[in-house]
Amino acid sequence: MTENLDNPFFNLNYEPVLENLGYDYYDKVVAAEFPQHILRFRNDDLLSFLGLFSEEVADHHFIEAFGKFQEVRPFLALRYHGYQFGEYNPFLGDGRGFLYGQIRGIDNQLYDFGTKGSGRTPYSRGGDGRLTLKGGVREVLAAEALHYAGVETSRCLSLIETGEGLWRGDEPSPTRSSVMIRVNRSHIRFGTFERLYYLKRPDLIQKLLDHVIDVYYPEITQSSDRYTWFYGALVKRVAKLAAQWMAAGFCHGVLNTDNMSITGESFDYGPYAFIPTYDPKFVAAYFDYGGRYSYGNQPFICRLNLEMLQLPLMTVVSPTKLGAILGEFDGYYSQFYQELMLKKLGFDNLMIADGRDLVEKTIAILQETQMSYAGFFTTLSQQFNDGWRADSSTILENETLPPADWQGWRKLYHRILNQLPIETMEKVENCLQVSNPEVSLIRANIETVWEAIADGDDWQPFYNLIQKLQRH
Repeated sequence: MTENLDNPFFNLNYEPVLENLGYDYYDKVVAAEFPQHILRFRNDDLLSFLGLFSEEVADHHFIEAFGKFQEVRPFLALRYHGYQFGEYNPFLGDGRGFLYGQIRGIDNQLYDFGTKGSGRTPYSRGGDGRLTLKGGVREVLAAEALHYAGVETSRCLSLIETGEGLWRGDEPSPTRSSVMIRVNRSHIRFGTFERLYYLKRPDLIQKLLDHVIDVYYPEITQSSDRYTWFYGALVKRVAKLAAQWMAAGFCHGVLNTDNMSITGESFDYGPYAFIPTYDPKFVAAYFDYGGRYSYGNQPFICRLNLEMLQLPLMTVVSPTKLGAILGEFDGYYSQFYQELMLKKLGFDNLMIADGRDLVEKTIAILQETQMSYAGFFTTLSQQFNDGWRADSSTILENETLPPADWQGWRKLYHRILNQLPIETMEKVENCLQVSNPEVSLIRANIETVWEAIADGDDWQPFYNLIQKLQRH
């Protein structure tokens, strides 16, 4: 344990909440030692949420805690299995990361500090347990972009370059290495339960369920049917998450059950991508040859993963109840997606007349024209003005739009504007601006940032992009 008490990270109140569950759920591990420690990213935006003042946290504090890994609590590599591309894999677990510690945020909720790239564990399966610098950069960007797009997501607290050369099949090698700290509600996955079912340990399933409910679903703790209520709450959270991804134009890429959080939170960003144009068949992962995890397939896959989770839950909950609860997923998803897309169009009232027609017509035009998905909504928010309410022909009149039924779309948008009191036009404009980031994180933008780092060790474009994402 560390004795360096002048470091603010070591003075946080780390709670052994998951640690107290016992050794059936994790292995104690040690962190790798790295030849170099260069702090490339520190998320000052997160520090205040953790109860820290950025001016009191020096760069060397990040390096001591999250690069040299002076220990405050035992480091725990979590055990889990999972369905990967539909096939069950019992040889998973934290292979290049561990649970660093758990603390309360200023909202009094429990949060995990988890590592990525911190070295080998019993679950590395022959891998080196490392994270490429490019992979770290990409995850920092994804997490910030999603957070500011309103998606429930993990975020990165720090990224440290570690001075090793790594060999990878999908990057020019040797490539630079890094270690990252991820902050999210929980690292417990669907696959954590699936492992216990595989091991035929219903007692451990129930123990883990009690833990998850007590910590992450306290509102149902006292319910006499709390396991059923838990599944119902999770189904709703996952449906909302899927809708958030779809509205943001985000394709996770690898929605295996070990990448699904028991809190309904998005995390672990590998070969993700934001869609350049609206294409349900868009695939983020180069190895997803069949398109299983395509952009448009994400709601179905989330529902399927929830269905697979029923197997371990059936040890304590009636299959009939579980099936009935999952039957509500599509309704939840449709409601959340409709609400989010209307907000991107400027309307925060789900019940406005013609709202569903407007969403459907907008998606149809975006798919037909293959114009920029993010660009359309950004343009809408930048050009909106009160004159649109008076004359439909002025809507997006300054844009050269690809051929489509824009006249019909304009008339529909105009009709909805005129259903609202004139004094709410400012609210429409504000809703548009809040719901549509100015900058898009499409692949070309990420590659531009990475090329500056790889070719000239120029980090300024990366920091500029982070600033633009956080400004929103």
